[in-house]
Amino acid sequence: MEYILLIISAVFVNNVVLVQFLGICPFLGVSNKIDTSIGMGVAVIFVMSLANLVTYLIQNYVLIPLHIEFMQTITFIFVIAFLVQVVEIILKKSAPTLYQALGIYLPLITTNCAVLGIAILAVQKDYNLVMSVLYAAGIATGFTFALILMAGIREQLALAETPKGMKGFPISLVTAGLLSLAFMGFSGIVK
Repeated sequence: MEYILLIISAVFVNNVVLVQFLGICPFLGVSNKIDTSIGMGVAVIFVMSLANLVTYLIQNYVLIPLHIEFMQTITFIFVIAFLVQVVEIILKKSAPTLYQALGIYLPLITTNCAVLGIAILAVQKDYNLVMSVLYAAGIATGFTFALILMAGIREQLALAETPKGMKGFPISLVTAGLLSLAFMGFSGIVK
C-alpha cells in the first residue's frame, strides 16, 4: 500500500511540472502535439527511472563508503547525461521520425532540472532502492501525464477562436497556469 500511495502522490499531488515547477522548458516546448508528448514522456520515464536506480547505487555503494558525498551532484549529472545519450541513440535508430520531432528537447533531458532534482530528492528522503525507482517512475509518469494533457488542450486551442493577442504561446501559458492551480488542489488546504 505504501508503494501505491507513493506513486499516486508522485503523479498527482507532487506533479513535477504543475506543482513543483520543474521541467517547464520541455513541458512548454514539446506539448504542441500528443504524439511528441508521448514520445518525450516515455523517454523521460526511462531516463528518470534508470537514473534513480543508478544514482541510488552510486550514492550508497561508492560515494558514501568513500566519504565523497560532495561529488553527488556532478556524478548524478554524468549519469543522466550518459542515459540521455543512450536514449538518443536508440531513438535515432528505432524511431527516426520521433527523434526528429523531439529535436533539441531530447538532449535537453540532460539539463532538465526535474531529472536531477528527483534523483537528489530520493536520496534526501532516504528512500530504499525500490522506493527510489518507484518514486522516479511516478514523477516521470506525472510529467508524461501533464505533457499529454497540455498537448491535448493545445491541439484543441489551435482549432478554437482565440483573441489575436492570445493566440499561440500566451494562451498556452494561461492554460499551464490553470492546470497548475487545478493540480495544486490535490494537495489540499495547507494551514
